Amino acid sequence: MSKSSVVQIPKRSRCAIYTRKSSEEGLDMEFNSLDAQREACEAYVASQRSEGWATIRERYDDGGFSGGTLERPALKQLLADIEAGLIDVIVVYKIDRLSRSLMDFAKLVEVFDRNNVTFVSVTQSFNTTTSMGRLTLNILLSFAQFEREVIGERIRDKFAASRKRGMWMGGFVPMGYDVRDRKLVVNDAEAQTVRMIFERFVALGSASTLARALQAERVLNKRGKRIDKGFLYKLLRNRVYLGEAVHKGNSYPGEHEAIITQDLWDGVHAILKESPRERAAKNRVGTDALLKGIIFATNGTAMTPTFTRKGERLYHYYVSMDLLRNRATPDGAGPARLPAAMVEGAVVAEMRRMIASPEIASRVLEACCQSGEKVDERAVIEALRRFDGLWASLFPVEQARIVRLLVDRVTVSSQGLVVDLRNNGVVTLVRDLHVGASMEAAQ
Repeated sequence: MSKSSVVQIPKRSRCAIYTRKSSEEGLDMEFNSLDAQREACEAYVASQRSEGWATIRERYDDGGFSGGTLERPALKQLLADIEAGLIDVIVVYKIDRLSRSLMDFAKLVEVFDRNNVTFVSVTQSFNTTTSMGRLTLNILLSFAQFEREVIGERIRDKFAASRKRGMWMGGFVPMGYDVRDRKLVVNDAEAQTVRMIFERFVALGSASTLARALQAERVLNKRGKRIDKGFLYKLLRNRVYLGEAVHKGNSYPGEHEAIITQDLWDGVHAILKESPRERAAKNRVGTDALLKGIIFATNGTAMTPTFTRKGERLYHYYVSMDLLRNRATPDGAGPARLPAAMVEGAVVAEMRRMIASPEIASRVLEACCQSGEKVDERAVIEALRRFDGLWASLFPVEQARIVRLLVDRVTVSSQGLVVDLRNNGVVTLVRDLHVGASMEAAQ
């Protein structure tokens, strides 16, 4: 009687193939790096068919993910399937496809051992179940981590060298520019908005006020969102608008064209050097610009205060909003820019001349009579006469208060300027001067 032979069928091993590529370049090709890795792994699994190895249908492909982190969608799914007991063998083309970090790989091996999963590299043959295999694995991983760090240093050095040459190295494209052929080029429409923001900040001296104004005017940033104070501060501190490339706090001449001038940049940053509290106090007092809010061109366009810096000196001006917003200036609208000292001096001189004139005295007496107020004509004339000598002794804050009290509007033309006084303002001034004189007499 012959003994029947027993055929031992090998245990079936479910093999999961994991592939990875650091960059997304070439992934849209019909046959890419991930496909090449998978093909090599499938061939290896097929060669082990006699051992019961079989490739499972699920694909674990991470395209465009670094090996220096475990935050990869396909890897997370692979680990979840391992914990669920669905995988016996993990097959990769090279060890560094799974991880380039020695610490991360130690975590992965711990998961593999806990679930009795074998790890196989097609091009680097070893067995993780033996001490020699683990030593080989650690040595290979150390070299993989070293290679990753060297590549990182090389990339950082290349990036720094490129920035020193003024080259654009990618990232968020600042408002005012577009990217063409990997270079920044000026977007004319956005550049006008950027210049307008710089110039209006110099005029207003307050990011909060400017942000509210821009939101009211529905001015949008490059992403189509409303401009807030945080965006303004980032824009005003961005040296790219000077035509510079910045890397780790150092700036270099850039390949791109500047949008603003050095004088305008200096004017903005002279304001930014002040503390927000000091700027707010200055804006509340309003002594920097005597005619702020009351000076206009002949076409009705407001003129706003601004300044430029040359060395340590500041030069103040009043500039038409047409010029600031790059709008066409109508013919006969008058000068678009005036030195502040000249126009303020002319307005104050005209105001003092008008107050000393008999016509103003008559208008004040008439206004008092209409209100039923009994006044001494001689006292009114004396109060108006005293004003001219009193003006020079006033503090700037008080001078600014009196200008806003007396002057209703200043209209500038190519022929000169016209000052319109407030009748009720002159009456209030006369009362103040009269009360002050009475108190002096009583003392």
